[in-house]
Amino acid sequence: MANTETALKECLASIDGATAAALVDYTSGMALGTLGGGKDFNLEVAAAGNTDVVRSKLRTMEHLGLNDEIEDILITLSSQYHLIRLLKGRGGNGLFLYLVLDSGRANLAMARHQLRRLEAELEV
Repeated sequence: MANTETALKECLASIDGATAAALVDYTSGMALGTLGGGKDFNLEVAAAGNTDVVRSKLRTMEHLGLNDEIEDILITLSSQYHLIRLLKGRGGNGLFLYLVLDSGRANLAMARHQLRRLEAELEV
């Protein structure tokens, strides 16, 4: 089992093209842990802003009567991928992993696979 800090370090170390990672509580908008980013990319702001994305999608699914679960939300920019993975099980309700990838270096399928693996190992 990995704690938050270990899991975020593993995200950046094991996922090609990863530049930032965060564990976020989308009920409060608070980042429980962050790693990466930098002066040109405020990870706290990005994490808080993406809580609105998650809440909006969940609300839309409810209005549509969709009885399903979100695995990932992908936002593609010209130079980055932003991957949001909602956590399930073992205290993960209300949490998501947020990963920023350099689109020129990242393999999106492998990044999704690695996030699933890290999610299974994460102890919150």
